[in-house]
Amino acid sequence: MAQEITPRKTKKKRFRRLKKCIAWICVLAILALVIRLFVLPSLEAGATTTYESYTAARGDISNSLSFSGSISVKNSETLMSSSSGTVRQIYVSEQEKVSEGQKLMRLSSGETIKASFDGEINEISVEVGDEVNANTSLIQVVDFDNMKVSMRVDEYSISDVSVGQACKVSVTALGLAFDSTITHINRISASSGSTAYYTVTAELTVTDAVLPGMAVTVTIPQEEATDAVILSKSALSFERDNSAYVLMDDGTGTNTMTQVPVTIGVDNDNYVEIVSGLSEGDTVYVVAKQTSDSAASGLLSLLSGGMGMSAMPSTGSAPGNFGSNYSGAERGSKNGAMGGGMPGGGW
Repeated sequence: MAQEITPRKTKKKRFRRLKKCIAWICVLAILALVIRLFVLPSLEAGATTTYESYTAARGDISNSLSFSGSISVKNSETLMSSSSGTVRQIYVSEQEKVSEGQKLMRLSSGETIKASFDGEINEISVEVGDEVNANTSLIQVVDFDNMKVSMRVDEYSISDVSVGQACKVSVTALGLAFDSTITHINRISASSGSTAYYTVTAELTVTDAVLPGMAVTVTIPQEEATDAVILSKSALSFERDNSAYVLMDDGTGTNTMTQVPVTIGVDNDNYVEIVSGLSEGDTVYVVAKQTSDSAASGLLSLLSGGMGMSAMPSTGSAPGNFGSNYSGAERGSKNGAMGGGMPGGGW
């Protein structure tokens, strides 16, 4: 005869299983707490951290805008005949310096060709005895001493450029640099793409080696700090609110670091001004490498990720295994980007 299972017996059986599950969960929780409080600290004592050091120094630092451009002539004219005639006399030769109002050429019609500004004879297109018609090109005068530089400035930077600003013009091919001033900004965009560009002009006086068409780099100084405490940007770390800090040895001799807040000022690609928080000669550190004891890492990963249990046994045996889905503990420390060593000279 089949034994009939009553609802009351089924409820009792489920209740016994629930009590066993709760008991095992309590045991595992206590075990995890004991490991975290007493076992992990001793294992983590074997962890090692390697630091990279940087030293605060005193120097100058500047921030500037930089644009590419090219040199062109500021004053140039090609003198032409006003009527037909014969070239009677040429008073100058090519590459000769001339002054404003100086006689250059005379025609049979009585017309005298003169220079309208100080410059240099760049080209003579005719010879004595040549017959010329009206509007024939005769001679070209160019001012090679006073040049201008044209550069394109994008819409994101044009608000930082203004007429009268000082700038430095570096001639790429010659390795020469000249002081200059921004003289004109064309406020009508010179491009039709997604980014607007504006033509900016600067004027300068150059040497004979500088020729029209040569490529240049124009630098416009922005913020500047002189005789300031400066530090490699790689030595900085930042809080979530973007406030800066550095790590310094706490002086206990145990290779432990303390977090020191700093106030930063002018910065460029490599270095930053330290307004407060550090003095010249102070050494700061960033974490270069951190290694942990393998046993500590395994236990910390297990406990931090959470332990999952397989189906609990219905008998009195121990649980079969811990679940395999757990995440490793994150042990990263806050630090800035790794740097490339100490400053060697100028900044």
